[in-house]
Amino acid sequence: MSAPLAIQLLEKVPTVEKPAAAGRRRVVIVGAGFAGIEAARALRRSDADVVLIDRRNHNIFQPLLYQVATAVLAAPDIAAPVRQLVARQANLSVTLAEVTSINPDSRTIDVCCPRIGFRKIPFDFLVVAIGVRPSYFGHDEFALYAPSLKNLSDAETIRAKILSAFEAAESTDDKAERARQMTFVLVGAGPTGVELAASMAHMVAHTLRGNFKRIDPAQSTIILVEAGNRVLPTFTETLSKKATKRLQKLGIKVETGVKVDRVDAQGVIAGGTQIPSATVLWTAGVAASPIVKMLGAKTDRAGRVPVGPFMNVPDLPGVFVVGDAASVMQDGRPVPGVAQAAIQQGRYVGRLISTQLKGQKPKRAFRYFNKGTIAVVGKNFAVLEAGWLRISGFIAWLAWVFVHLLTLPQLQNRLRVQRQWLWSYFTGQRSSRLISEDYEQLELTQSRADVSRRRLSSTSATDMNAEISAAG
Repeated sequence: MSAPLAIQLLEKVPTVEKPAAAGRRRVVIVGAGFAGIEAARALRRSDADVVLIDRRNHNIFQPLLYQVATAVLAAPDIAAPVRQLVARQANLSVTLAEVTSINPDSRTIDVCCPRIGFRKIPFDFLVVAIGVRPSYFGHDEFALYAPSLKNLSDAETIRAKILSAFEAAESTDDKAERARQMTFVLVGAGPTGVELAASMAHMVAHTLRGNFKRIDPAQSTIILVEAGNRVLPTFTETLSKKATKRLQKLGIKVETGVKVDRVDAQGVIAGGTQIPSATVLWTAGVAASPIVKMLGAKTDRAGRVPVGPFMNVPDLPGVFVVGDAASVMQDGRPVPGVAQAAIQQGRYVGRLISTQLKGQKPKRAFRYFNKGTIAVVGKNFAVLEAGWLRISGFIAWLAWVFVHLLTLPQLQNRLRVQRQWLWSYFTGQRSSRLISEDYEQLELTQSRADVSRRRLSSTSATDMNAEISAAG
């Protein structure tokens, strides 16, 4: 047998992790997002070994991802290393790996660890707390031209696209191309789309003012496209209208009731109309991670698992699904896929498992408590809905600031974000206006390829015309 073939075969043979200590159970949690971390923390005093698995070594505070994408904050400001939890929790271990399969019958999970290879991890209880991925509604080809906003890499890519568009507009002599570079289209007017659009509007009007000689960034066109009949559809219609007026006041064109038919390198076709744009951002639609399908359980149209009253997977004892991957109904209505719901579900399941480890039965089913929903629409304006309370404007914005500072993962995150927000609030400046060298190199490579194709096409056309003239 050749050496390379032997190495490949060895890599495919999974290493079986040692079983938990005698008399102790093992709880495996897949996903270190809001739900997964809360579940792990709730098991802190339990008589079990807790294994937290994620393919990233950091936890992201996703509600502020759009501020990384618009250069308000840097990536480390809203992220925290997952492994630091181990120092505070004796029964917790963290594994950096990607899940390749889940075997409920054998009570094992297969993972692939960087530089190590495959491992097989047994479990007594399994908590699936993975997040979501973007859904392009059957048009996955759109992803090549319209990045979504789900992780730090996405945020940095979007930031680079936005800043690179202004650099290209400054460099070109073609008026049509300059207009295309300075046109930004956001598809989807949920909280992410609204917050991202409003932050971009502030950037072009204030942050970039006076930074260019040949263009005025304030003349940029920002278009927010929504297939539904209004923005922020999860809020009341009154708050939705106020948000729309605020967006329009910021200079954003809001197009509702318009479906996107096509996205390509030249822009968007929406509602049958061509919109030339060099920067299209996808803020519409999500679907559950394909990992949940490994359970073999029934899923809904969005790929989520309809769970039982205890966040349990029917017919799979000891297996739970929480967060964005779970479909939860309460009082005939679905529980929203927001951070506070994921936190409550993770904490509930962690406590439930602790109760079961003591030989006790759970006292109550999961019940979601809605603490309210906030969406910020630029500087000094937000909309807030909490039960009967519905407010908008500066007071709602202050509430948004307080809540987000309070819920950031670490003290150092809070201090960094608070300092940067104060600086940006009073100066209008943003300190993270960086285009990575990798992105710049990719852009240059693509530009050279485009020039080569145009030259080749021009040369071919010239040669063909010469042959026709000669023949004549």
